[in-house]
Amino acid sequence: MRILIIGAGIGGLAAALSLHAVGETDIRIYDRVSELRALGVGINLLPHAMRELTELGLADSVESQGVAPSTLAYYNRFGQPIWSEPRGREAGYRWPQASVHRGELQLALAGAVGERLGTDAIRLGHRLIRVDDAADAATAVFETADGESSVTADLVIAADGIHSAVRRAHYPEEGSPIWNGLTLWRGTARVPAFLDGRTMIMAGDGEQKFVAYPLGAPDADGLARVNFIAERRGVGSETVDWNLAVDAAPIVELFREWSFDWLDVPAVIAAADELLEYPMVDRDPIPHWTFGRTTLLGDAAHAMYPNGSNGASQAIIDARTLAFHIATAPSVAAALAAYEGERRPATSALVLSNRAQGPERVMLLAHERAPQGFADIHDVIPAEELTEIAAGYKRAAGFHPDVLNARPSLTPNR
Repeated sequence: MRILIIGAGIGGLAAALSLHAVGETDIRIYDRVSELRALGVGINLLPHAMRELTELGLADSVESQGVAPSTLAYYNRFGQPIWSEPRGREAGYRWPQASVHRGELQLALAGAVGERLGTDAIRLGHRLIRVDDAADAATAVFETADGESSVTADLVIAADGIHSAVRRAHYPEEGSPIWNGLTLWRGTARVPAFLDGRTMIMAGDGEQKFVAYPLGAPDADGLARVNFIAERRGVGSETVDWNLAVDAAPIVELFREWSFDWLDVPAVIAAADELLEYPMVDRDPIPHWTFGRTTLLGDAAHAMYPNGSNGASQAIIDARTLAFHIATAPSVAAALAAYEGERRPATSALVLSNRAQGPERVMLLAHERAPQGFADIHDVIPAEELTEIAAGYKRAAGFHPDVLNARPSLTPNR
């Protein structure tokens, strides 16, 4: 079977590797960029995604790139603790959580594609114009430096991101991604390690928030490469450009008072190698992902807010689920129906859950109930409520440890 994947991001590359793992070899990935570069900042791969990368034989490579967080901790804007929990293997999972640089992960996956599928499997400089579907095939038409080029395949996977051309063709009235009024500033910086050197922290509330986690171990001077996201409502713009670099000084001033005993937030922002501005956007769930022999995957299917650190993880799970059904269903049509039937309801619910802040809702509740801070969080939010918010999100996202550890593998019996 000939398979064509549009988009050489994490989802598209994971799809190629997943399909190769179930025996498909005629796979090509097309992307509009002329060169794959290690762009972006940090992301977290949750244990359900690391399980899939482990089964693809990629876990050691991914883990070596970053840090396995030991703890996730939430604080209010005064640095007072709200909730913390162990992560990865420390939380009872059979697989770790991994904090890695997004661009470095993309290049590692692209390298694995080259090794397993050949160096010509990724075709750059191809901007998709349209996909023409027929009963038993689909033809993608691209714009290239040499003019239009057409490729026909038995299956087309549109992993072309939040601005998906394939999705736009089927939902022309949808418009731009939906902005919720929050703006994110993302960056990495070498700063003194904080807490135990392996903790991911989130501090703030629904109006202003700061997230930080290490991407590497501290060096001899005690400095670690840290990824951070600063967030504020009511500033910035709706421009959806992952690579819009801005001056750090105004953002430092927004967080001037956020200097905690255990982390100097303005100093971290000021030390950024580069600061990238991005609006917090998503897209509404849609009723269909599949159109003939073409289907959506990753952000093209279910772009969501970053609350809960689930975007890349869900794209990897999409990829593995699709490959499983391609390997086990009696036809391509049946495989696509099973893939969408399994993944679309789950990710639609997750998009809506993230709009309600997902697990970060504990910070909203702390601010609503004690805007000036507290002596003991349990005077504000009962322990049982905190526990259920965390557990409920894990269940919704498919990575509650009891469920994930017991779930059957997505590697087909062959």
